[in-house]
Amino acid sequence: MAQQHLLMIEDDTRLAAMVGEYLRQSGYGFAHAADGASGLEALQSTPPDLVILDLMLPDMDGLEVCRRIKALGDNTNKATAVLMLTAKGDPMDRIVGLEIGADDYLPKPFEPRELLARIRAVLRRGGDVANTSAVHKTLRFGSLEIDRDARTVMVGGKASELTSYQFDLLVALAERAGRVLTRDQIMEAVRGRELEAFDRSIDVHMGRIRQAIEVDAKEPKRILTVRGVGYVFAKQQD
Repeated sequence: MAQQHLLMIEDDTRLAAMVGEYLRQSGYGFAHAADGASGLEALQSTPPDLVILDLMLPDMDGLEVCRRIKALGDNTNKATAVLMLTAKGDPMDRIVGLEIGADDYLPKPFEPRELLARIRAVLRRGGDVANTSAVHKTLRFGSLEIDRDARTVMVGGKASELTSYQFDLLVALAERAGRVLTRDQIMEAVRGRELEAFDRSIDVHMGRIRQAIEVDAKEPKRILTVRGVGYVFAKQQD
């Protein structure tokens, strides 16, 4: 298996050196850029499998860097996963980051082992779908079509854009249509990180999925909220 390549965009060079050493010892290729501009340049010259992106950069807003990374993926049809590093106790940046396409986040300060676990989970979500059986590659619910091989979502014949993580969340729900799932069960189904106490990031993702697949995201008919429990994907749809 080819070595997976990581790019860290972080102005704290001491932190980057520590993280780089740890990740190299864990078998990953690693590169570091100290600001947004050089990070975007490195991204285009040597496309990584995942970007570790600090939102507090000296030359530009980290959220803007995230937007540009995702835009590059749209142009090349090769999405680059983004794991954001956010200031602890600053949920707004986290929510906005998830809404514009980041695949996961990690508050500072963090343990290197947790960073490694998050990286593995994000990369695994991207790779596992390639091994899905072709027999059941497409899920259809009325005008909604989910192609697991192509990783595309069509609503009424029109493509809907989702991040890699949001696509996996949608598949996890659709595969269990009619069954009420707790947030923990949904996260377990996509084999991502365990939920932290009072973590509501999954609700942000669900909101984005609804915007992509519902006629009216404020009055959802496909993904329903079961108060106090979690979510259910409706079996019968238009």
